[in-house]
Order: sequence, then C-alpha cells, then structure tokens
Amino acid sequence: MKRFILTLLIGGLVMAGASAKTAFVYFSATGTTERIAKNAAQAMGADIFEIEPVHKYTDADLNWHDKKSLSSIECNDPKSRPAIKNKIDISGYDTVVLCYPIWWSYAPKIMYTFVESQNWSGKKIVALCTSGGSGLGRSGTDLAKYAKGAAYKGGKDFTRGSGADVKKYVEGLLK
Repeated sequence: MKRFILTLLIGGLVMAGASAKTAFVYFSATGTTERIAKNAAQAMGADIFEIEPVHKYTDADLNWHDKKSLSSIECNDPKSRPAIKNKIDISGYDTVVLCYPIWWSYAPKIMYTFVESQNWSGKKIVALCTSGGSGLGRSGTDLAKYAKGAAYKGGKDFTRGSGADVKKYVEGLLK
C-alpha cells in the first residue's frame, strides 16, 4: 500500500512538471511587439494576454521628440503607473514571458503596473522586447525587481526575430 501511494505521489509530481505552463503577456502601442508576441506564443503553444491601457496611446502620445507627450512624461516619472483596462490572471502559469517595446531605454511604465499587480511566487520570468535601436538594456532586470518571488531567467531584443527564434531562446533559458 505504501508503495502504491508513493507511486501515485511521484507520478503526480512528474505530471505536474510535464504540464508546466507558459504565458506570454505583452503590451504593444504600435503593433510591432504584438506581432512578435503572437508569433512566439503560437510557436511555443503558449497562452497569450494583451495588456490594454485605459488610455489608448495615440501617435501624439508616442512622439518621443515632444517632451510633453504622454509617453515622454511617463518615462520621466519613476512613479508613473498607467492604469490597465483588463484583468490578467497569471496564477496558473509557471513561466511568464513579458513582451514590450523599449521606450527611452526602458520598459513602458504600464509594464510596471502589470508586474506590481501580480503574485510572482515560484514563477519564472523572461523579458522580450522590440526596440528601434537601444535593445533590452536593463529593462528585464528592472522589471524583475518588482516581481517579488520570481526567478528572472533572462531577456533579449527580438525586434527582428521569428517565433521559432523566440521559442529556441526561451526553451534554452528554461533548461
């Protein structure tokens, strides 16, 4: 009887490990990050969630040449946390891949709003970005600081990557 119970317990643990779930959570203001996130999630067979801002960013809001544009103001205010319109529940996932554009060398502040709203205990985080030239920088490690209890596995700029490229990269990080 003891052997039977032990077998059931071990089998349950093996099955739990085999069914590790991954979610892609993305924010995209122009569609570039959305394309990468959707292609990568599809390639990995992962679930995908979009972070929808309460205030949809206009072209004027995204004008980085204008110091008074909404994105410029948010990026220059470390306490800025734009509101999120939709609720995203990551409780059923072991790994969360955060996908976002780079704004002025950082993740958009709405990513901090999302990260701070979640319970990250025991989860793994991977950061993927799209960028016009500055790359990932320290955006992934910055976000991970706010994801209390999570293990940051790494991150990379995939502006010019395919879903298959992302899959290979993420699976390599999670080995």
